[in-house]
Formats: sequence, structure tokens, C-alpha cells
Amino acid sequence: MSLFERNIYKTSVFFMVICLCGIATSNNEAEEEGQCIWYGECENTPSGKINCQYNGPPKVMEDPVGMDILRTYCPDLVTGNQTKTCCDVNQLHTLQSNMGLPQQFFLRCPSCYNNFLNLYCYLTCGPHQSRFLQSNGTEVTPANKTAVKAVNYYLTNEYANGMFNSCKDVQMPSANEKALSVFCGRPADQCSAELWLSYMGSTANGHTPFTINFAIGDQNVTQGNTTYVPMNYTITGCNQSYKNRSVCSCQDCEASCAIVPPIPPKPEPCKILHIDCYYFAFAIVCLVFNLFFFIYVICYNILVRNSLDVMDSQYSQLEDEDGDYSGVFCVNGDGKKKRRPGAQRINAPKVSHADISCLEKTGSWMETLLESFFHAWGTFCARHPILVMVVGLAVAGALSAGISVFQVTTDPVKLWSAKDSQARTERDYFDSHFGPFYRTEQLIITRPNNHTNVVHKNPPPSEDTVDYTSIFDKEFLHMVLDLQLAIENLTAEYNGETVTLEDICFQPLAPDNTKCTIQSILQYYQNNHTNIDKVVMDSYGFSVIADYIDHLRYCLQAPASTQDTVGLNMSCLAESGQPIFPWISLGGYKGNDYKSSEALVITFVVNNHLAEEKNNKAEAWEKVFIEKMRSFSSPNMTVSFSSERSIEDEIKRESDSDVLTILASYLIMFGYIALTLGQYGDCVDCSLPKMLVDAKITLGLAGVLIVLLSVSSSLGLFSYCGIAATLIIIEVVPFLVLAVGVDNIFILVQTFQRDKQRPGETTEEQIGRILGQVGPSMMLSSFSESIAFFLGALTNMPAVRVFSLYAAMAVLFDFLLQITVFIALMTLDAKRQKGNRLDMCCFVKMGNQKSGDKDSEGFLYKLVKDYYSHLLLKEWVRPIVMSIFVTYFCISGAVIHNVGIGLDQKLSMPDDSYVLDYFKNLSAYLHTGAPVYFVVEQGQDYKSVEGQNSICGGNGCPQNSLVGQIYTASLQSNYSRIAQPTSSWLDDYLSWLSPGGDPPCCRETKSSHQFCPSTDNSSVCIGCPMGKSIHGRPNEKDFMKYLPWFLKDNPGLKCAKGGHAAYGSGVNLINNNTDVGATYFMTYHTIMTENEDYIEGLKMARKIGDNITNTLRTMLHNDNIKVFPYSVWYVFYEQYLSIVKDTIQNLCICIAAIFLVTFLLLGFDFFSAIMVVITIGMILVDILGLMYFWDITLNAVSLVNLVMAIGISVEFCAHIIRAFAVSLQPTRVERARESLAHMGSSVLSGITLTKLGGIIVLAFSKSQLFQVFYFRMYLAMVVYGASHGLIFLPVLLSYIGPPLNKAKLYKHQNRDQSERDSIAEPRHNRSSYDAIPG
Repeated sequence: MSLFERNIYKTSVFFMVICLCGIATSNNEAEEEGQCIWYGECENTPSGKINCQYNGPPKVMEDPVGMDILRTYCPDLVTGNQTKTCCDVNQLHTLQSNMGLPQQFFLRCPSCYNNFLNLYCYLTCGPHQSRFLQSNGTEVTPANKTAVKAVNYYLTNEYANGMFNSCKDVQMPSANEKALSVFCGRPADQCSAELWLSYMGSTANGHTPFTINFAIGDQNVTQGNTTYVPMNYTITGCNQSYKNRSVCSCQDCEASCAIVPPIPPKPEPCKILHIDCYYFAFAIVCLVFNLFFFIYVICYNILVRNSLDVMDSQYSQLEDEDGDYSGVFCVNGDGKKKRRPGAQRINAPKVSHADISCLEKTGSWMETLLESFFHAWGTFCARHPILVMVVGLAVAGALSAGISVFQVTTDPVKLWSAKDSQARTERDYFDSHFGPFYRTEQLIITRPNNHTNVVHKNPPPSEDTVDYTSIFDKEFLHMVLDLQLAIENLTAEYNGETVTLEDICFQPLAPDNTKCTIQSILQYYQNNHTNIDKVVMDSYGFSVIADYIDHLRYCLQAPASTQDTVGLNMSCLAESGQPIFPWISLGGYKGNDYKSSEALVITFVVNNHLAEEKNNKAEAWEKVFIEKMRSFSSPNMTVSFSSERSIEDEIKRESDSDVLTILASYLIMFGYIALTLGQYGDCVDCSLPKMLVDAKITLGLAGVLIVLLSVSSSLGLFSYCGIAATLIIIEVVPFLVLAVGVDNIFILVQTFQRDKQRPGETTEEQIGRILGQVGPSMMLSSFSESIAFFLGALTNMPAVRVFSLYAAMAVLFDFLLQITVFIALMTLDAKRQKGNRLDMCCFVKMGNQKSGDKDSEGFLYKLVKDYYSHLLLKEWVRPIVMSIFVTYFCISGAVIHNVGIGLDQKLSMPDDSYVLDYFKNLSAYLHTGAPVYFVVEQGQDYKSVEGQNSICGGNGCPQNSLVGQIYTASLQSNYSRIAQPTSSWLDDYLSWLSPGGDPPCCRETKSSHQFCPSTDNSSVCIGCPMGKSIHGRPNEKDFMKYLPWFLKDNPGLKCAKGGHAAYGSGVNLINNNTDVGATYFMTYHTIMTENEDYIEGLKMARKIGDNITNTLRTMLHNDNIKVFPYSVWYVFYEQYLSIVKDTIQNLCICIAAIFLVTFLLLGFDFFSAIMVVITIGMILVDILGLMYFWDITLNAVSLVNLVMAIGISVEFCAHIIRAFAVSLQPTRVERARESLAHMGSSVLSGITLTKLGGIIVLAFSKSQLFQVFYFRMYLAMVVYGASHGLIFLPVLLSYIGPPLNKAKLYKHQNRDQSERDSIAEPRHNRSSYDAIPG
């Protein structure tokens, strides 16, 4: 790719510029104006041609070819037909030949190119050489001619610095680097005019045939009898037009740029009185609530309850509806209630028919209808248990059979990115036009236990030393090379075929060069041990002139060089021909000080394919690679590694390893359910046989199996529909349905256990009556959750949508199976118990002892009913509860805006994964951001000048072109997150088409007029014949004719612009190569280590892409043009751009659905629905607050958990709120106490205790993802759900609960007293459900 082309650039360009002069000497005696110091060439050396000494006047250039070259390259020297020069035609040919590469790099800035040409034109052919050139050494050639071996070239500061300033910003589009890096022997930002000229004039670079000492100064220099005047010909600034050429573009000339707008300041966080607005607002809410609430409580107790005895006793007994039931009763030591002395019982007021509103009548009708339906349905199921079980299990079994076509989606892209999402659409477009991004296998090698520096002595005569870190130790490099070669030689087996790295790797210059792309500094030595050991000694053999460190130092400065200048004469290029950039292959260095690096980074680049089956060979090789690295150990190095398949493999291993953890969690919950569902009484005088009769292990296990059957039915149904499941569903949905299902099971069974069979009532009728009582409550919770989940499926996030669908159907199936199959099973179990048959061994009957005739109230029920409910609702406890919960709500609400966004990929790995070490080192040593491609979709016109100008970045291109805008963005990298200017195939193509150079880049065969590679030096190739140009650009015919050739041409020594390596896959040719389709322009993001970096990088890239799109549409008047950015990680981070909005939307939809269902199923009870919403809202806010305090970030996984939390919260709230709504006790406190007494124990035992046991097991999971997003969040769901449902909600209801439904009270008061008395139970055992007509 672009990396490869840079190597060729830097190899050739360096020294061609120097050789182009074909230099000579100045005679010290030449004092006359118009004298030469050389003329002609007299020696040809490996480094170039040397000119012959000549002390005489310039000669007229009579050769027409020579004049053409002069007019092309040195127009300022042409004075007419009698032009005099100090060079012959051979020297001009040398000049032309050696100006090919400088032209390719500098011509995009005409002013720079002209200044550079003049430097060598006046040096080589200037008719007044003797003014500024001095011969500084000669030698006699074998032909007995005097050749110039060194010259002093005097330049003014104005010229030297002016030339440097005009060229210092010129870009190499394909390499994302400045061109001066090629000509200066070091990075452009470390170059200066003096260093540039010194490097080009030194023979030490191995390419300059003689020394050119560039002497920069404004004073005349006198040597002997000769005075030299520094050359100071006119300099053209890069922001000035040269002749009729355009000024240099902004990308190549900072002075041409318009003022870059300042970086917009970050929005100031909202503050009030220097306090965060959220903190301030919630603090005010908390203070105001507590202030007014406690004022209300104090006033109420003084004025209404007469706590200070300031009112007479008659008034104090007139308590309103909110009066405390404890004013009538107290609890004695036995937990029994007794009336307080002198207290009067408060009765509900008499209600007449006229007092009942229409809504209350409708609500009562709805309540009666539901109870009647469930009563009849329960009786039917109890009377026909076998039929119901067979039909129910058959339907569930048929649905569950769909698991045979069950599919699980593990592809992260399909999990977190919607098929029609922007990132997914753009990714598919990129992959279909350019192929998917490469697979990478990477090593990060450190020496944490060795901090001994490598002390390198600089070559003599210097006595200085330089310290390098221990990773540059020679023996260590040999060990690393052994490891690298061992990996290169790994083989794998796939379908009986041997797979090597060469079979799967990326080969940028194939088929000409089939070596693999391996990014490693060992490529500076061409992966050769001998090259590492190579040294150069002085002539005496005593001192080391150059060794591996000297070569390393040179290659770190000029990684694209074909030969070092330290004396080893080795190339810096990799075996595959690409340069190895230190910022990719080294890590942990400070600034640009590569010798301080603490890590070696080795990257093997492997081809990727859209068709998964084509990646099977690569995956087979990667498996062997992982096995090799996992078994590798060395006391001298620490190696962290990763392959393309590592993350997916580790996630799968994590899932497999957590199977036992999940299984243990569910087994604990199953065991708890089976054991605690039984009716064991006080167990003071109970015998083992009686316990076995009263146990309900079989029924409990059957209930659990029904829960699992509902999950399998949901899985099967959607498998039939072709909707693939996810691992989240398999892990989360059973937990959710178990919460819902077990709660309903406990409510059904415990209500039945506490109920007394009425005279003449059969078991079937009793079970029907029990279902009539609790069925509406079960329906309320199940339908609320199911509808909420169905509406939650409206989200665009696939994982959340699929979870919502599966969860909604599973909850619905669970409810249906419970009111059918479980009712049938409960009937059979009740008959078994009544017949004194053993649980699990129902064929064994235990004598004639009566089972279940004693106190049927369990310990937990007694505890809640006789102690906890009274304590919680004491007058002094309730205000404390309200204050604590509201205060904690405000604290949680104040910090929810600080909840982090994203998913740390380290959390997705098992805590013993080798990938964690890799992630750790990646963050610690990473110095390069991810590549980003700005894709121009098909429809852009590249053939017209206008279309080219909207894209290009060279001369004549506006600053708001695509390349120009990306360049401008790179100038503000901290803000834009764009690290470098983009590589531009269009700019390189236009340079490749330029006719200059000897030979030119674009060539064809003489006879067949077919493509001729620029690397072909045979004489059968000639320059491409070009038609009439348009403003210096090729016409449309030539543009499309030669573009395919450019994309096939390999960069070489004579032409570094060949586009095969850099752009071969980046330009789509369509319509039989007659037009250009989609193309991309690549650059890099800045370093990204945190989720915030990635999210901000995506935001800014899209902002730039949208701006480019709008600009191109305006410039070309074409609304079909579209430019978008693409990076391989965008598809994973796009969700975080809208995760907050999606979270709010999903939660609001679910809560709204729960409100609507609660409102309808509670008989149009608006206040009860509001109570449910308030409680669930507080639970969610508290969970979000905990996410901040416990470092749980907001992402798709936590969003699924939040949606699930709503469902579980309904279970904690719905049963309590409905029990309160149907209670006919006279005061809110009494109604709250009764609802808590009758439902609290079932909620506590059915959800809270069941879940806590299973959740605690998750804390021991090896998966960090389970520990963070499941253990922590599940624990929060249960703790907050239970505390709000069993503590806060009853207290809230005791203050502002919904009023009595007058229609229900009216029916209750008008019921026949004798009928009521005949079925009445002791007051303390009777549920309020008994008072409601069935």
C-alpha cells in the first residue's frame, strides 16, 4: 500500500538530485566574467558521472536536443538561438535523467520545483559558474583527462532558505509524508536548509559521485586571487505564481493556506455557583423534598394525630383516612395484635350508589371480569389436569422443536450494528468495492527485567556515545529474529493441504515479488543474521566505523532508503520491498526518540476475504500461530500476541468456561425453589413422614421445568421464523423468565397453602378460586413485561431487538403455561398431599394422619405479616424511609450524566486470557492510530478538470477540495482526530503522467503500444503519447487510457509514482475501464486508547465527510455525490453515538407500556399505574447511579440489562400495588400493611432470595464481562427491586396510594351478612381477596 511506495521514493530520490549536475571544478584563475569551471563528462562511476575540468568561456549550445532540454528544465538560461552554457548535451541528458524523481515529488508545487531546478541548472550549465563555484579537488582519469572531484558552491541565505521554505511543505500523497524526507536523509520536521544541502552534496550518501560543499552566506568569499559571489538568483515563493503555473496548494505550501479557523472551544460544563448543574438541581430537589416532607410530617403528627396532646381526646380520635392503624392495635411479644386501651376502631365510610363514579364502576367491572374468568379457567384446568397437561406440553413441545434449526449469531457486527445502520451500510459498501480490511497477527516484545542500556560509540573521530534501550541489544535482536523466522516457517493443515504464511499473506508487489508484508525493524537487516553481525572497520582494523546500530539509526531516519550512508551499504527496505516505519514497529518511545523504545512490534499482514470459506486457510494457520505463541517462553523476553481470530476464540472459550458457572447459578436457584415451596409448618412436632408429604419438591421442579419450557418455546418459535439468537439471550432470558415465573409460582402455591377450603368446596373449585384471586396479578406483571419487551424490540440495535423479542415471547409463554399446565400439576399435587402421599414417591401413602391441617402460615409469611409490616409502617419509620430513598435517588440522579459510554474490549476476555496482556501492552506502547478511508462513491467525475480540482491537492487545486479539507483537518489533529494528510491516487497519477524524467513514468511499447512498466529499462519502451492538455491536465481520453496502466505500475528507482502497491485496490474502474467508479483516500487517526477517543474520532470523521460531500455537491452541481469515512472499528462504535438517546427511548417506551397495561388491568386505576411508574423509575435511576459508582459503562449489554431490570422491577411492584388496590381496609396505612403482609413474603421468597443465591455464584465467573455486567447489574436489580418493592413502595402507598374504589366497597358493604359470616375466616388470616365477589 502507501507504505510500500514510500520506500521506493526515498531510495532513489535522495541522490538522483545530486547526480543531476554532473559536477566540475572551478579554476582559481578564472576571474573573468562568463567563465566556466567544467565542460563535458569524462568519467563514469557507480555513483554517477563526473565532469571534465574546463577553464574557458561558455559555449553556444548548437544541439537542438540540448536546446529542448534547456527550454524544459532551465528556461531561465535560454537567451535565444545563441544561448551559451558551460555544459554539453551529454551533461544535459544527465540532468534530464536525474530530474525525473525530483519532478515527480516537487512538480506539484511549481515554485519549489523551479527553485530546485535552478539550483542545479546554474550549477551544471550556468554561463557564469566561476562567480559562485570553486574547484576543490581534481583527479586524472584513465583517459588522461582531469575530472572534478569536489566543488564549493556558494549560495546566499536568501536563496538557500527561500528554496527550502518553498519546498518544506510539499507532500508525498501516497506516503502521507513530506517529500523533503526523501531528499534530506531524515524526517522533514528535523530538516533545515543547511542539512538538506549538506546531505545532497555529501558523497557519504553513496549516490553522489563527488563532493559539493554548499557554503551558505551573504558575504563574498576570497580564495587566493579569486573572489566568489554567492549565487542569488530570483526565488519564487511557494505562494507565488511561477510563469503561467498556479501557486502551490495549501497542502504543499503553508503560506498559501487561508487562515485555519481556531479549534472550537469545548462546551463548558453547565455549572451553577461553580457547582455541576446536575449536582445543584438534584441537591435542591433533595433539600426541598426533605424540608417540606418533614414539615408536613411534623404538622400532621401535631395537628392530626395530637402527638403532643394539645387537643382534646374527642378530636384526637377523629383520624382521617391516613390514620395509623397502630392507633388501634399494637403487637405483643407473641406477635399477636391487641387493641390499645381506649382506642376506637376506624371503619370504612358507608358508600351509596350515587357516590360511585363511572370510572370506578368500569374499574370494578374489569376487576370482576378478570377474577371471574380466571376462576372459571382455573376450575376447568383443575378438573381436567391430564387433558390440559397433554395439550399444553404438546404445543410447547412443538414450538420447542424449532430449536433443531436454532442459530446463534456470534459476529459482533451483526450483534451491535443494525443491517441498515450507516456504519454497516458503509462497511458493506467498502468491502464490496475494495475488499475487507486485512487480517493481522501481531507480537509486542518487551524486556521488563532488563534495563541495561546499549551504549553505542559513534564512529571516529567522534568520542561521543549514545544510549539505546536494551531491546536494541544485538543478542536480543538475534533471539527475536529467530522467533520471527520460526513464525514465518509455521505450517498448518487444511483439508489435507499444507498452508504456509506465504499462501495467505499480503504481497503488495505480487507476482513480481512474493515476499510477505511483515512490519518489523528486523526487516532493516532483511531478516538476515549475517546482516545484523556485519561491521565495517577502519583501514587499520582497529576501530569500528559502522555496525548494526549505525544502520538502525540511519533506517529509523530514512526507512525508505535503498542503501545506507554509514558504510554498510545495506538497504533499509523489507524483503517485500516496503519501508518499515518506526512508529509502527517500535513502541513505548518518547516523542520521536526511537532509541528510547521499550517494545518491538512485529506485525504479519494477512489477506482477508468477504467469503468466510476463503478465510479458512488463514484461520488454520492462525490456530497454529496461537499454539506456537502460547507454548513459547523465554527468560530474556516477554511476548504478548494476538491474531485475527484471537478475540472470537477467547469469547467462545469464555462462554464454554462459564457454562459451569451459569449451571451452578441455576441449580442453586432450582434447589432453593424446590425446597422452600413446601408447607412445613412450625416443624416443632413434625415428623419426617409428614415433612415428606408436605414437601413440594416435585411441584417446584415442575415449575422450574415450565420456566425452561417457556424459554425453549420462545427459542423454537423464533428459530422457525429465521431470527437468529445471541449468546446474551441464552444467558439472560432464562434468568429473567425465572424471576417472573418463580414469583408467580410462589404466589400461587403460597396463596393456596394459606387458604382454608370452604365447606362443600372441592379441591378443584378451591384452586379455581385461588387462581381467580391471584390470576389478575399474575396477568398484570406478565403482560406488562411482555408488552414492554415487544415495544422494546422497536430499537435499531440488533442485540437489544432480538433480546426483547425472545424475552417478550418467553414471558408470555411462561404465563400461559403457568395458568394451564402448572395449575393442572398443582391440582394433582394438592390431591397427593390431601391423600397423605409422599412427594416424589406418590405411590407411597403415609397412614391416616392429616396433612396440612395445622397452621399453614410459613415462617417468612408470619415474619412479614406480624412483625416487619408493622415495623415498616410505624409513624416514625415511614418518614425515615421516604427521606433515605428520595435522598439516594437524588444522589444517583446527580451522577447519571457521568456514566461512561462504551465497552472496554478487555472485559470481553476471560481473566486468564493471553489477549489481556496484549491489550495491556497495546495501550501502553501504541503510537499509531487506525487507518481511515474517505470513500468517494461512484458518481464523481474524475475526467474533467473541474472534477479533478474538487478532489486533488496539488497545484491548481482549491483548499476546500477533498484532499485539501483532510489536510486542513490534519493540522488540528487534537481536535479532528486526523493524524496525517491523505494519500491521493489522483495527485500521484497526474505526476505519473508528467512527461519529464529519463525515462518518463508513463511508457508504452513502440510496436504494440501496450503498457510498459517503468521498471523496464529496455529500449522497446517509449513515453506515452499525450493529446492536447487542458490547463496542464490530461484530456478525458488520455486520462482513462493510462489510468489502468498507472494502477499496474510498480514503483521503482526511476519512477516512484507507480500506483500498483499503493492504489491497486483503491480505485474501481467500471464500464470496461472507460470510467472511474468508487475510490478511497487513506489517512490515519490519531492514537486512540479509550472509548471516548474512538467515539470522538468517529464523530469528527463523519463531520469531515459530510462537509466534503456538501462542498463537492456545490462545486460540481451534483447532488448524487457522496463521501463517507470508513475505518474497521466504526461499525462497533457507531452504537455509542446514539446510545444515550436509544437508552432513554427504550426505557421510556417500556415504562409507558407498563403504565398503560397497569392502568387497564387494574381497572382504569390511574393512581396505581403512576405508583408503579414512579417506583420503577426510581429503581432505574438508582441502577444508573450504581453504574457510575461501580464503573459499569453504558453499552448494548448494559442496555439489555436495563430493559430487563424494568421487567424484574414490575415483579417487585405489580403484586404489591394490586394487593393495595383491591384491599378494602379503611386507611392507606392498613391497606399498605395488608398488601405487604399477603404479597411481601411471596415476593421476598419468590424473587429476592431465589435470585440472590444464583447471582452470588456469578461473582466467581472467570469472565470479566459476567462479573461486571451480570453479577453487578443483576445484584443491583434484585437489591434495588426488593428494597423499593418491599420497603419504599408500601411506605409510598401509605402516604399517597390510590383511594378505595367505591364500587368495590359498595358491593362489599351490601353483601348478605349471613353469607359473609358463613365463609368468614379469622380476621388475621383473611386476605382482602376474600371480600371481593368472584
